[in-house]
Amino acid sequence: MKLHDTKESTISTEHGHGGKRKNAGRKTQYQEKTVVMRVPESKVLQIKSWLKPKPADDRSQKIELHPIQIQTQLDIPYPLESVAAGFPSPAQDYAEDFIDLNRYLVHNPSSTFVLRVNSLSMKNAGIDIDDQILIDRSLKAEHGDIVLALINNDFTVKRLMIEKQKNGELNIWLKAENPEYPDIYLHCEEQLIIWGVVTCILKKLR
Repeated sequence: MKLHDTKESTISTEHGHGGKRKNAGRKTQYQEKTVVMRVPESKVLQIKSWLKPKPADDRSQKIELHPIQIQTQLDIPYPLESVAAGFPSPAQDYAEDFIDLNRYLVHNPSSTFVLRVNSLSMKNAGIDIDDQILIDRSLKAEHGDIVLALINNDFTVKRLMIEKQKNGELNIWLKAENPEYPDIYLHCEEQLIIWGVVTCILKKLR
């Protein structure tokens, strides 16, 4: 019986087949060594959410504020009685009143401005990108108001939180209405100015 010579099998990389290739394989998300750990199944989603990269703070030095210029009056009729989101009651009278959107939306024209939003940090408050908001500078900001805040030289739209601590001092911070964005807690050297209070969201449905 003739024996065939046996050689150690090799994988040729001359033509780029097989073997380790540069930039091949799964790309790492972190610039350091990772480890495997066991966690309770009920905490998996919470931990994944915590590990998800957070958007950068959306403070901006450049915003476009437009003053309100009321030039016309448009009276829109509306029924005197409120109705459910369906068919109105057959017994409802057709008496109508009129509403002027200028007077309804703007209480202080000389101190009201329009700002177009370019961030999703207030999404859960109903404010999306490209929505326009009305900001009244004459109103005193209170706890829970959505405000246009100025921190040093940066503007941001957030919910104003004013909490009284046990020692009687006030803890003031700005809440983002989107868990993907960070809340803003002021440092000692930062100056907070409430530029105005958001009174209305102008949103087109179509």
